[in-house]
Amino acid sequence: MPSLSAERGAVLALLATILLWAYSWVVMKQVLAYAGPFDFAAMRYLLGATVLFAAMLLARQSLKPPPLAPTLLIGLCQTAAFQGLEQWALVRGGAGHVALLAYTMPFWAVLLAWLILHERPSRRHWLGLALAALGLVCIIEPWRGLGNATSTVLAVAGGMAWATGTVLSKRLFRQHAVSALGLTAWQMLAGGLALGVVALAVPQRAIDWSSAFVGGLAYSVLMASSLAWWLWSIVLRRLPTALASVSSLGVPIVGVLLAWLILREQPRAMEWLGIGFVLLGLCAVSGVRLRRH
Repeated sequence: MPSLSAERGAVLALLATILLWAYSWVVMKQVLAYAGPFDFAAMRYLLGATVLFAAMLLARQSLKPPPLAPTLLIGLCQTAAFQGLEQWALVRGGAGHVALLAYTMPFWAVLLAWLILHERPSRRHWLGLALAALGLVCIIEPWRGLGNATSTVLAVAGGMAWATGTVLSKRLFRQHAVSALGLTAWQMLAGGLALGVVALAVPQRAIDWSSAFVGGLAYSVLMASSLAWWLWSIVLRRLPTALASVSSLGVPIVGVLLAWLILREQPRAMEWLGIGFVLLGLCAVSGVRLRRH
């Protein structure tokens, strides 16, 4: 069991990841005015992997890859499928809506962790999931329509792919002494190469190398990809899958708040109600660990 200090560090890593990823959805939507979805996704993760390998060299860590087969599978699910599908969904869907649908991930992750890792959810986990699910329904408001059907399906499928990568990462950490930085770099490289193949095969608009695009790419590479995914690996290694996954629902919540503060997008009454339910769900899940200490 991780020490109390290690868990506190993982919680701080989780909070930082939530902030970095929340803002990245706005950036991901904005850069589509300057590049195709697969070109951007491939560049983001290939450059992100390069940054992480450089960080490994500076930290004097071995560049030896983790167990190859599971690492490749994690990269295909967590990077290639998740990011490729979500970036594609953003072509026709709004940033906030796609982010909310992508973050059905925790529900799939808890079920997959039960089946694959034998992490049986506690009553608090089920309560937290139920509250968070109710909150997402209030935020998405399916009775008002889910917008573009293709975008909706792509966003949910991306969330399922991320959940699969999350559980596979957790299993790899259990079975092998794997560096979080090393796994992040290698799986990102594998996923980035797969996205590169897709980018070459699918016709897209030419890249407009404007300052706005370069700035968005820089944020996505350095902050939302390299730093945030490394922090996420630390979270997965040190915290239970249910707690880590459900806590990630803070990303779309913070995204809604950032859109309100920065873009002046006023949340509707049902969105505020949904945010309240999600926060109650997070408290229910995290309460398990707080009571143990």
